[in-house]
Amino acid sequence: MSAKIIWADDEIERLKPHLLFLEKKGFKVTPVTNGEDAITLIRTEPFDLVFLDEQMPGMDGLTTLGKIKQFNPQIPVVMITKSEEEFIMEDAIGFNIADYLIKPVNPNQILLTIKRILDQKRLKNEKAAKNYLQSFQSISAQIDSRPDWREWISIYSQLTSWDLELENGDEGLLQILGDQISQANTEFGKFIATDYQYWLNKPIDERPLLSPDIIKEYVQPHLTSGEVDATFLILIDCMRYDQWLVFEKLLSDYYTIETDFYYSILPTATPYSRNAIFAGLYPSDIEKHYPKFWKNADGDESSLNMDEPALLSAQLKRLGHSFQPRYEKVLHKEEGRKISERIHNYVQNPFSAFVFNFVDTLVHSRSDSEVLKEIAPDVPAFRSLAKTWFQHSDLLQIFKLLSEHNVRIVVTTDHGSVRALRDTKVLGDRNTSTSLRYKFGRHLKCDKNAAIIVDNPADYKLPRISASTNYIFAREDYYFVYPTNYHKFQNKYKDTFQHGGASMEEMILPVSTLKPK
Repeated sequence: MSAKIIWADDEIERLKPHLLFLEKKGFKVTPVTNGEDAITLIRTEPFDLVFLDEQMPGMDGLTTLGKIKQFNPQIPVVMITKSEEEFIMEDAIGFNIADYLIKPVNPNQILLTIKRILDQKRLKNEKAAKNYLQSFQSISAQIDSRPDWREWISIYSQLTSWDLELENGDEGLLQILGDQISQANTEFGKFIATDYQYWLNKPIDERPLLSPDIIKEYVQPHLTSGEVDATFLILIDCMRYDQWLVFEKLLSDYYTIETDFYYSILPTATPYSRNAIFAGLYPSDIEKHYPKFWKNADGDESSLNMDEPALLSAQLKRLGHSFQPRYEKVLHKEEGRKISERIHNYVQNPFSAFVFNFVDTLVHSRSDSEVLKEIAPDVPAFRSLAKTWFQHSDLLQIFKLLSEHNVRIVVTTDHGSVRALRDTKVLGDRNTSTSLRYKFGRHLKCDKNAAIIVDNPADYKLPRISASTNYIFAREDYYFVYPTNYHKFQNKYKDTFQHGGASMEEMILPVSTLKPK
């Protein structure tokens, strides 16, 4: 049988010709005469579609619909009624019905409704597959044409859109897309190795926007326009562009959203890229002008982000602002809840900055948890997990509350993450940093085809901790492993999400401006 259907109608005997017609077409139809029986069966058996009479004695169709959607919101339901009252249609549509039919209905009408609903996903996937295969050659040609930084944004944006469009499609097609993304990252790594360091000394109109530009280019205009009561910067740590596209859909009812892109500096790691955003400076300049903020650079890297409020205040002062910005870092749900409860108070301040760490926490937790790896075994599943968090987060509530005010919100991230699938050996002493996608230390050595090797940190505007310090950044989906206990750490970190290196997912980042509707 091609599909299982349950049909609830108190006059089900009169519908026998319809049921026989559908069974001849290959459908298995279970008839019931009331809503209670329908609910019982749907709770215990898998059905693909529900036909529901609106006017049944006892529990009517709308009540039955509401109860079904409470425990099985995904099952498609077709409401059938004699009434054309507008309020009944509105109530049914409010429960997210799949279709609405007016009696009397004929068998062919029912068949067309079934095919439209049950074949919609297949037809959509087939159309998406056809469109992607048509785009495949043009994207490959772009990748092979030595693209500049603008074209790399276009390539990454297209590949990300196809990743979302095809995520439930044919496995073979997903493999083709995955191979094309890998091909793109191979060429992107070469591009960054040759071009990136030259951006750091060029004027802003001759290079992409980089981490130190974010506040000046995206926040500052709202602070000086006089058009809004308050401006907010919301930074979601370790958020990829594909995750933002999912979040963006949930915000589109409340905001008009304009999204641009910028490039994270290297390494794509919080102590470097996020400090650069809040300071408006490259790491070597932070070390030079604010040495006390970089004093632990050869120790615990987590301590390097303790001074973000002071760096932010100093940048705003350089930009000509005398007010004190509000800054909040949200590591736990309780902190987010308190901000949500007080969010109207923040509107009284000209500028507030929030850092939400959940996506970064999720990335690191998945590395250590077999349960999370099972729940989110690949990129689409990990994206779905991030979406689930956002749907139930205090951050979404904060967005909803702020949409009631005359504000502007700039949403961005400090870096993304990449699924690390290939190991590469690195040689260094015991004082080498511990990160898997980038390292700094004395005389580090690794395969030059798997990494960008930086012998002179000044070329990349990075701190030189000692005279022999150098940096390495993993390309593509590589991660660094020491020869000692090689197989242990190879297996431990394979197929984990990591950041710090040079991939499209880590470096090409969204920066969006939200205007309440």
